[in-house]
Amino acid sequence: MFDPAQLAALAAIHRRGSFEAAAADLHVTPSAISQRIKALEEAAGTLLLTRGQPCTATQAGLRLVRHHDEIALLTRQLAEDLPGLAPGPATLRIAVNADSLATWVIPALAATEDLLFHLVIDDQEVSQHWLKRGEVVAAITAHPGPLQGCDTIPLGSLRYRATASPGFRARWFPEGPTAEALAHAPALVYSPGDPLQHRWVHRLTGRTPAFPAHMLASSQGFVDAALAGLGWAMNPEPLVARHIAEGRLIDLAPDSPLDVALHWQFTRLAAPTLAPLTRAISTEAARTLVPPP
Repeated sequence: MFDPAQLAALAAIHRRGSFEAAAADLHVTPSAISQRIKALEEAAGTLLLTRGQPCTATQAGLRLVRHHDEIALLTRQLAEDLPGLAPGPATLRIAVNADSLATWVIPALAATEDLLFHLVIDDQEVSQHWLKRGEVVAAITAHPGPLQGCDTIPLGSLRYRATASPGFRARWFPEGPTAEALAHAPALVYSPGDPLQHRWVHRLTGRTPAFPAHMLASSQGFVDAALAGLGWAMNPEPLVARHIAEGRLIDLAPDSPLDVALHWQFTRLAAPTLAPLTRAISTEAARTLVPPP
């Protein structure tokens, strides 16, 4: 049986990146944090942290971080079943893609009471990895699973429109978004692993040409950059529908949107605590996303 205070120290170091930051979170001294980690590593018989900038948990450490989170969830669920106990709001770590956060997730979070959220922002193509590693209890992901120990609810698809300013289209796409024009026109990409622009180009032209790109990890930044004529981008329809209707942005191929299917995936252990949020997520998704087939 591991000491809960030692497990809390390990989780805090991994998530904050240093002994000092963990100490501040837990309201103890860095020396106390160091002593707890030393005792925990001795009890586990292995290194639990990779010391560096930042400090990160080893594979064994990640398993204990997940164990810490599971204990916290079970303790809250027990307290809810026992009158007179006041567990306080649970803090849930959830992986969310930036475009969902910018378009429909915030109302779902706001509609859920007595929960605190620690959001991990990552692309929907990789958010499931946070769940696999046990660093979050739920994720909005493009991957339906199956994932061991988890349940999945299909949410629908977030529709994207290939958009650019009128001036950008006139300069780079005078004959429309042809394969040749797309190979030269600057695009906007969210991260090195962002596949949306390439996926749309391949669907439209049957080719996957290399193209110059600005890297910009911001959903609203994508819209602002497209409005300013910096590049063309795959923007979520809810963020750009008004700009398109009022002529500030042009839909480069109105008949060729790109729909990205999303799923709500969560650990079964956390399901009771997550139930109100799961309902709110499903409700908001139904209002915003293209219904699943």
